[in-house]
Amino acid sequence: MREEILQTIEKEKIIVIVRGVEREKLIPLAEAMYAGGIRLLEVTYSANGKVFDEDTAENIRMLAECFKGRMFVGAGTVLTEKQVELTAQAGGKFIISPDTCPPVIQKTRELGLISMPGALTPTEIQAAHRAGADFVKLFPITSFGTGYVKAVKAPLSHIKFLAVGGVDENNMPDYLKAGVSGFGVGSNIIDKKMLETGDWSGITALAEKYVNALK
Repeated sequence: MREEILQTIEKEKIIVIVRGVEREKLIPLAEAMYAGGIRLLEVTYSANGKVFDEDTAENIRMLAECFKGRMFVGAGTVLTEKQVELTAQAGGKFIISPDTCPPVIQKTRELGLISMPGALTPTEIQAAHRAGADFVKLFPITSFGTGYVKAVKAPLSHIKFLAVGGVDENNMPDYLKAGVSGFGVGSNIIDKKMLETGDWSGITALAEKYVNALK
């Protein structure tokens, strides 16, 4: 299963970040994105504690069960080992964090999930890799641009990168050329107004636009 997920990430390249979406909208939202070609979803934990971790894990469980065999669902903003455990119990398949925390990475690998911690400097990137990261999330990448990706990729060519933070359909091809393996995309696909009004066909069209930008 791990190998299948790794191959899917490298093939599909886009992980959509689902943050702060009400439970009743999650299934129709995911269906809309699936119709647009999205195959990887990241449901984020609440760093400020406004949403209980157990509630987020339940959302992951609901999506993982509903889309089994169609999409892989994982967790984002994972800051603790407990959140890794909750995600694994819920059927989540990958763990994405904003930072590099070796205990979180090690717990992720111990439970057989895909590890994608966030890092920026060469020291952080290599530390994440040493701890067992499968991919390293360069975040926030558009504050630094494609030139930075090329610069760190040159000496760290053994590490697979994801670009996250300000990525859109116009700059994705440039980041691919710079050496990244994939992307995390949030509000550019999950448009707030479309989400509020239930414009699922609009979200499908946005998803299609991003998927097509990689072809």
